[in-house]
Amino acid sequence: MVGGVCFVLLVSLVGFVLGLIFNHFLPLLLNLGLPTPKGTFGWPLLGETLSFLKPHCSNSIGSFLYNHISRYGKVFKSHLFCSPTIVSCDQELNYFILQNEDKLFQCSYPKPIHGVLGSSSMLVVVGETHKRLRNMAFTLVGTTKSKPEYLNDIERTAIQILNTWKGKQQVLFCEEARKFTFNVIVKQILGLTPDDPQTSKILEDFLTFMKGLISFPMYIPGTPYARAVQARTRISTTVKAMVEERRKCRIIEGDNNNSSKMNNGDFLDMLISVNTLSEDEKVSFVLDSLLGGYETTSLLMAMAVQFLGHSPSALQQLKVEHENIRGGKEENEYLNWEDYKKMEFTQNVISESLRCGNIVKFVHRKALKDIRFKDYIIPSGWKVLPVFSAVHLDPSLHGDDALEFHPWRWENQSQTCKKFTPFGGGPRFCPGSELAKVETSFFLHHLVLNFRWNPEGVDQSMAYPYVEFQNGLPLKVDQILSEASC
Repeated sequence: MVGGVCFVLLVSLVGFVLGLIFNHFLPLLLNLGLPTPKGTFGWPLLGETLSFLKPHCSNSIGSFLYNHISRYGKVFKSHLFCSPTIVSCDQELNYFILQNEDKLFQCSYPKPIHGVLGSSSMLVVVGETHKRLRNMAFTLVGTTKSKPEYLNDIERTAIQILNTWKGKQQVLFCEEARKFTFNVIVKQILGLTPDDPQTSKILEDFLTFMKGLISFPMYIPGTPYARAVQARTRISTTVKAMVEERRKCRIIEGDNNNSSKMNNGDFLDMLISVNTLSEDEKVSFVLDSLLGGYETTSLLMAMAVQFLGHSPSALQQLKVEHENIRGGKEENEYLNWEDYKKMEFTQNVISESLRCGNIVKFVHRKALKDIRFKDYIIPSGWKVLPVFSAVHLDPSLHGDDALEFHPWRWENQSQTCKKFTPFGGGPRFCPGSELAKVETSFFLHHLVLNFRWNPEGVDQSMAYPYVEFQNGLPLKVDQILSEASC
């Protein structure tokens, strides 16, 4: 009896293992006659995912890509995230993928990501839903980015953060940058100030959400992933309550006819007036905006500060540019959109920080049909990963100094070219890219005019594949007392 049970269990286990192996290699068998790129699938189920995700410096492509490009070329096949995958480190194929969104390719992030972001997130929805959310995002950004009120809020927040540095010898820059970006974005989206009780509540839940977004995707109570899903539910409840409160205020004020009148001038007021989005889509829009405005912008700032700390000549030219801008203004006069447009070398610094730092290493897509590109086929249903970092750091595209921070390279090349896609491209180009640049530019303006800094120890930005400074980028800071003060 016992022997029979053991035999059944053994047969089941062998069958399970053989099933995994068969399913792993089945795509290869089904597409045996197609000229797919060279490559290897690795281990059953896991494939080569762990090797692909192995941490490495964000200003490098990492050993996995280096070895595979050396063996198979810039386009190769693999098995990643439980799916047969075409990995592209090729400029032309990446551009082709981005430009053919919802035609030949479709956004296809792993299912666990949907669990944290929510099914209505602009990052995961496709088709008409994505178009509606994206159009709303561009409308909000377009009406916001050059408004004096918004620009003044950015500058005031930067000054407030830097004022807290006075008398300090060291700061953890990543922490300071996140304070800055969160205070800016929560004011712009929800009309909240740092002192508002709801701000600290949202920040606490949002930090829990962020930790779960980059954790092992297993919903077990108490795990970071499970806590992130719960935190998103709490943020959703908070935002919905704020929407309801705003609506009640409008009714009291006699504004109950869905007009475009704005009470606070923030994104939430505009969203309330939009009838084309559901309540869940509006909440997801708020969360997406917090995610983009908080994490990616603060990382951009950290990248710029890190690279400038190791490039005295770039820092000096940046400082001269901002001294000239400040010299043309009255004392304590706010920066405006015209001042921002004068920050040409600042834009070069930002672009080079994005190129070298690679905040977004790659994106997830899948082929909607068999697609021929050059002399090979991308099979229908396969994952496709356009790797931006490989193109950004390609010496054949950016010269022999491609791995070096050299902002002057942008004086002779376009910042919207095919070989530079830090904000993606095509229909999924990041709507908030200009806002990130404005915030970084204004913060750098006051930073270079009021402080000197040096990195404390060695703290390299690492790709996990998300980017993170292991020690929070500690800086030794010294206030410049003889020049313009905050």
